[in-house]
Amino acid sequence: MHDTTKLENLGIPAVPVATTEFMFAARAQAAALGRSDFDAIYVAHPIQDQTKAEIEARAEAVLDSLVARLVAN
Repeated sequence: MHDTTKLENLGIPAVPVATTEFMFAARAQAAALGRSDFDAIYVAHPIQDQTKAEIEARAEAVLDSLVARLVAN
């Protein structure tokens, strides 16, 4: 959240990506950094036990949202 917030504050489009397990923490961190409006894109948790194909499917599922946010800035 720190890196993406810094990039956004510099005018460089950035979107944090996290798993749903970290949704509360990411939102709290964004608020602490003065960007409560800056939410991450979340994928289902956990990911560490997923196969490469399963991880790719999760990434594919959020790709359009991620790109849309990057080009909307």
